[in-house]
Amino acid sequence: MILRTFIVLLLGVAVMQCTEPVTKKIAFDKEVAADSINTLLDNWHLLAAKADTNYFNKMAADGVYLGTDASERWAVSDFKTWAAPYFERGNAWDFKATERHIEFGAQGKYAWFDELLETWMGTCRGSGVLFYNNGKWEIKQYNLSLMVPNPAIHEVMDVIATQQDSTAATSEEKQ
Repeated sequence: MILRTFIVLLLGVAVMQCTEPVTKKIAFDKEVAADSINTLLDNWHLLAAKADTNYFNKMAADGVYLGTDASERWAVSDFKTWAAPYFERGNAWDFKATERHIEFGAQGKYAWFDELLETWMGTCRGSGVLFYNNGKWEIKQYNLSLMVPNPAIHEVMDVIATQQDSTAATSEEKQ
């Protein structure tokens, strides 16, 4: 009887071991993740400079690109269509990061960053959100902004106001 009880218990433990879900957690290494993100973003900018359409594959399928104009909010497919003439001519845009900061969510699945860029427009700032999916980082959102020196802000505001007034007047004339 004792032997039978022991065998039943042993079999029960064996079955529980076989059916127990595997919950092995892989440790998140911020340094490795930051290196991977830096490589992704540097290569992403390089792909644009070379007019390589693999540039768009670095963004998540549901990713969004925010350009410098208030009207520029594109889903990846729309952004690809808008950018096609630039890529077809053999060189799109050449942005080089001079500084970058990366932060991570608690689980290491999300990261966000900001970067200063050398561009044909002068110094710009890129910022964005990345998601770790199927073993790789994807750009979920990228936001490109012009940097305006504080002493020049009123002059820039005047230019924007004039442009907006001109656009509004043109719209009214068409009606």
